[in-house]
Amino acid sequence: MKIALMPGSFDPITNGHKNIIEKGLKLFDKIIIAIAKNDSKSNFLSIEKRLDLLQKCFANNNRIEIKTYHGLTVDYCAEKKIKHIIRGLRDCSDFEYEKKLALMNEDLNQKITTIFIPCSKEFLGVSSSLIKSIIKNNGNYIKFIPKEIKDEKLI
Repeated sequence: MKIALMPGSFDPITNGHKNIIEKGLKLFDKIIIAIAKNDSKSNFLSIEKRLDLLQKCFANNNRIEIKTYHGLTVDYCAEKKIKHIIRGLRDCSDFEYEKKLALMNEDLNQKITTIFIPCSKEFLGVSSSLIKSIIKNNGNYIKFIPKEIKDEKLI
């Protein structure tokens, strides 16, 4: 069975995240969506809320698992015997950042391969940061998040 890890903060999950995960399911038998616990980062939503939103988005998909983890992603992969990391790309700046991260991860653990998946063109401008800004300013963010959570209160 081919298993991949899709790590991230998912603060909140966006249609772009969901798009990358759905594309990843074409390549892998199972994807573990892993919410990184980063104490140095100020999160908009609690880790419990992000976990709940992801579970609602993928409730009917038995090929998806949702977990949380703390520490290095490559250490989590090694612990769970995962050999592939999925990273989504929107543009060149995403690629440059993700390439550096992938190379560092490869230096830390040569058994792990990062797979870059570009998002579909309709999600190029969608980011959690922009959605947070829309939410904080009482804007209409519904079209940027998965339909499964459109009725969820994110404030």
